[in-house]
Amino acid sequence: MSLLVLLDYAAVLVFALTGALVASRAQLDIVGFAFLAGLTGLGGGTLRDLLLNRTPIWIADQTYLAVVTCAAVLVFFTAHLLESRMRAILWLDALALGVAVAAGAGVAQGLGQPVGIVLVMGIATGCAGGLARDVVANELPLVLKQGELYVTCALAGSLAGVLATQAGAAPALSAGLVALVTIGLRAGSLTLGWRLPVYRPRPPRQ
Repeated sequence: MSLLVLLDYAAVLVFALTGALVASRAQLDIVGFAFLAGLTGLGGGTLRDLLLNRTPIWIADQTYLAVVTCAAVLVFFTAHLLESRMRAILWLDALALGVAVAAGAGVAQGLGQPVGIVLVMGIATGCAGGLARDVVANELPLVLKQGELYVTCALAGSLAGVLATQAGAAPALSAGLVALVTIGLRAGSLTLGWRLPVYRPRPPRQ
């Protein structure tokens, strides 16, 4: 099994867990859990594959469907054991973001795509599933929380991977750097309050 496939499996699993946890907060039934788990776990990879003219990962290999279903069932029966499901969602999402960005950027690089496309694929793979999850669950998307680092983390991680590859780093090292930078920035935003400046409206000039 290749490194990129392992990264895709890991990203799908962890993102699916966050989708199921969001379903638990909304008090959905088991089908709702499976739907949100699948949407979150497979959304980013599906968008990436369609844009790159590839067969979506879960169509090429239906094991991914089993992964998201197992994640949904697991959370359905264990979510009540967590002291704070929101905290679990935030940290699992940060982990999944790093892994998914590494997978997305790695796939694009493997196909010989230019730097701009590699960056966009890293961002799309990391952010699309979580964005869809939050929109469907009628929650404020994490990617849009005021000033909070999220898409910036995906961009920085993808860029780190591009620079590492251009410097001659092995694919595994490059992927590890992508995940480290992405998760590190996201963790800093969650724990240390790292933020980007936000727009502040001003009264018009007289």
